[in-house]
Amino acid sequence: MAYVAIESDERMEEGPDGLQFQSFLSTDARATNQSTNASRGFISDGPPKNSGFWTLDYYQPYFDVDTKTVLRRCYTTLLPRSQTYLSAHLTPSADLYGPFWTLTTLIFALFVCSSLASSITAYLSNPGDSSPAVLEYDFGLLSTAVALVYSYGLAVPVLLWLALRYLGVGEWSVVEAVAVWGYGQFVWIPVSLLCIIWVPIVRWVLVGIAFIVSGWFLAANVYPVLATADAKPVRLIIILLAALHAGIALCFKILFFSYYVVKEVGPKDPLP
Repeated sequence: MAYVAIESDERMEEGPDGLQFQSFLSTDARATNQSTNASRGFISDGPPKNSGFWTLDYYQPYFDVDTKTVLRRCYTTLLPRSQTYLSAHLTPSADLYGPFWTLTTLIFALFVCSSLASSITAYLSNPGDSSPAVLEYDFGLLSTAVALVYSYGLAVPVLLWLALRYLGVGEWSVVEAVAVWGYGQFVWIPVSLLCIIWVPIVRWVLVGIAFIVSGWFLAANVYPVLATADAKPVRLIIILLAALHAGIALCFKILFFSYYVVKEVGPKDPLP
């Protein structure tokens, strides 16, 4: 058997420090690979370090959430054990996409369902007249819905967070406050759809259920934060929030679903 002597390569003796990884992809190939990852839903872990709160890059991580997570965070607000919502469902971090989607969907649900309920009750009040059967939209209700929903779902949690910061309570962030309030209004979306039913007592029951479910969710997640304050009177803020929540529920019922089936009183109007 013959043996052949092989000279050792000096580069192999340099050890791991002498090894370098190099990319053989061209610049165009790298750009194509990054764009492919972006199309699959993968984005950067966070905004650049030098981005300020006035730039879009600063808010990009708060919208980095998939549809499955948003839907789970929505329907879990209907569960009785939602008092652990912050720790159980808003981890690893809260998002802003879900609350914005929930509030915007609620606005259009109130507007469309209110218009449909108005047309149905008008038709049932006078079945012989075909003119009320036309679906008419009152765009004034749309403006009202935008003002109410965004003011309550966005402005209230921000103002509450500012007040708690002023009082020295810093147990949650402004993003978590907006997320809790935004997701907490999810129950009003199916209730708006069901309020198309023209029976008044059914509408009041539905609004009452939505008031209790969403109110319980908000109280269960806000009161523990208020309880961490050194000053005990801070906990009384929950009473103010409950009154405000009752007011928004009444506004939804009176402004959007106060249509009743009535019979014509007196002779018909002789004028067309």
